[in-house]
Amino acid sequence: MSTVKNYLSLVKFSHTIFAMPFALIGFVLGIAALKNNNIHLQTNEVVIRFCLVLVCMITARSAAMGFNRYLDRHFDQLNPRTAIREIPAGIIKAEKALGFVIANALIFIIATYFINPICFYLAPVALFVILFYSYTKRFTYLCHLVLGVGLSLAPIGAYLAVTGVFDILPLLFSFAIIFWVSGFDIIYSLQDAEFDKSLALYSMPSHWGVEKALSISRVFHFFSGVFLWTAYFLGDFHWLYLIGVILFNSMLVYQQSIVKPTDLSKVNLAFMTANGIASIVFSIFVITSIFLNFFLLLFWWHVLFCLSVLVDNKLYKISNLLPCLYFG
Repeated sequence: MSTVKNYLSLVKFSHTIFAMPFALIGFVLGIAALKNNNIHLQTNEVVIRFCLVLVCMITARSAAMGFNRYLDRHFDQLNPRTAIREIPAGIIKAEKALGFVIANALIFIIATYFINPICFYLAPVALFVILFYSYTKRFTYLCHLVLGVGLSLAPIGAYLAVTGVFDILPLLFSFAIIFWVSGFDIIYSLQDAEFDKSLALYSMPSHWGVEKALSISRVFHFFSGVFLWTAYFLGDFHWLYLIGVILFNSMLVYQQSIVKPTDLSKVNLAFMTANGIASIVFSIFVITSIFLNFFLLLFWWHVLFCLSVLVDNKLYKISNLLPCLYFG
């Protein structure tokens, strides 16, 4: 049991709440898109695909986080903040961590095989993106955006798992994730700005300083909100979606307000708590919005059907009455 706990800690399993809700949004959007095109999946098929998407989410993220910990183990050992992590602390051996990464990557690819061909063909691309992030701090200040791209695959992948095709709405959610994640990753990296600078590691805070990095983070979060509003105007959402967007953006404003260049004591509160709440609350409102819209559409379809039947009956009676009136 302690071994399982150690590996869950290695990959920060609790951080799954960042991307998982958006994967659920992508999945539900896919179901709604099929229904709008009069394509109905059997309940057991929906359940199986949902379980496979969960497996993909968990294994892909575990592979990415495990690889990040494996690759950064020497840096983590030098940083007082990260020296307690499982690999530098000797709790998990480096070679076992790498084996864990390989196992999760293989399970991810196998799971995509049972979903559909496009997910299977794109699986190596997705793995490359999420694993490549771990190298980026060695050569680019855009590493935060690469992390955002990795997590942004969640709604696209879940949507593809259901429909097998790309669409604009999941892409808009993905762009929102890119800027949201990039923004909060900049905030998280503020606490290592001096350490990164001393070892010539790349990050926006280490390159441009804390104050300018925070300004960039705010711009990124602004664009995240823009993409979520755009999704509302292009999608067929219930007004509850707007409440979700407002609450999500409020949490972004909140996390920006509690982290200041002169006071980084609340970085973890901004990073974990604020973003976790934002992601979960937003997904609840969006998914509820999609279901409500579907049931409202179903309701009005039945109303129109009943009205058409009544009109047809009236016309039928009138058509039968007309010959009588004509011939007396």
